[in-house]
Amino acid sequence: MNSAGILAASAMGGFPLVARAAAGESAPARTASASSVHRIILDTDPGVDDALAILLALRSPELKVEALTPVAGNVPLDFTLPNALKLLELAGRTDVPVAAGASTPLVRRLVTAKAVHGNNGLGGVELPAPKIRPVSETASELIRRIVRANPGEISIVAVGPLTNVATALRADPGLAQMIRSIVVMGGSLSHGNATPAAEFNFYVDPEAARIVFDAGVPLTMVGLDVTRKALARQEHLKVLDAAKTPVCDFTAKILRATMARWSKDGGQSVALHDPLTVASLVDPEILKLRDFYVLIETSGEASAGQSLGYSGGRCAGPLRWKRRHPRNPPKPSGQMRKSQWKWTQSVSSGFCWGGW
Repeated sequence: MNSAGILAASAMGGFPLVARAAAGESAPARTASASSVHRIILDTDPGVDDALAILLALRSPELKVEALTPVAGNVPLDFTLPNALKLLELAGRTDVPVAAGASTPLVRRLVTAKAVHGNNGLGGVELPAPKIRPVSETASELIRRIVRANPGEISIVAVGPLTNVATALRADPGLAQMIRSIVVMGGSLSHGNATPAAEFNFYVDPEAARIVFDAGVPLTMVGLDVTRKALARQEHLKVLDAAKTPVCDFTAKILRATMARWSKDGGQSVALHDPLTVASLVDPEILKLRDFYVLIETSGEASAGQSLGYSGGRCAGPLRWKRRHPRNPPKPSGQMRKSQWKWTQSVSSGFCWGGW
């Protein structure tokens, strides 16, 4: 099956991460009926922005987090697994099961992003050692069990390398048709951040990304083209500082540490790639989406992990595409969703409302 997906094509406006509740304003009521709650498995490699995405997902009534499945990526699994457990304890959500995922990519040597996320993955900010433990199942086994028990109801939100998801799909060929959707933070239609061609998550495990994109599951890719626009700035940290709650304090600390270590504008801002991906499920109107057919490059020496998007009938693709896919891909619908930025309600609530 052709690689296909819906890509986040653009995001309107700026990124006002203004925690109104932290500033003393009352929070608007945010509830979701049981039938409207989106059930997700959050596959993650925490990771600074992963940590914020996890906290946002746990705090959003629009989402029900069925499990966390850490994978090696930003830092090795020896850190991403305990980081996931620590974050659940910080959030008071020890009811969510955690299953250890892959410690290496499918066929490649692990490449990490310690330079960005710090040696411990949380910007050097320490949380207490976790008291809870992961379940005995592997991440792949837990994904398969939850999806098979709830066919058509579970979406996988993958904000790290796609090794766990690919492993589950490869081990269980019938699983793909039971997954409601896959939402991926990864890729780029312009240029990468791990190499000039590839975004980090796809660069770490291109073969896994290819398996996931070719699986035939409804897929939304939230790539660097939009996530680079979702910026947390110094003024947002001041609002978080003023909240004086454990989650807000932790959030401000890891963002400040990351700005100091990696910010490209002198420590003034940092992109929140993974929170944007989660927020797009909390409020689907914040992103404008376009239909693309996406090919993940796996064999290039300099281009491994590159995501190549084919939009509409304007580009039939290179000869390699034609050889692998003899039929020209059908034209996508071309429909777009009208988008607005609603970060004040969707993101800030995940950190600071409700006494966090």
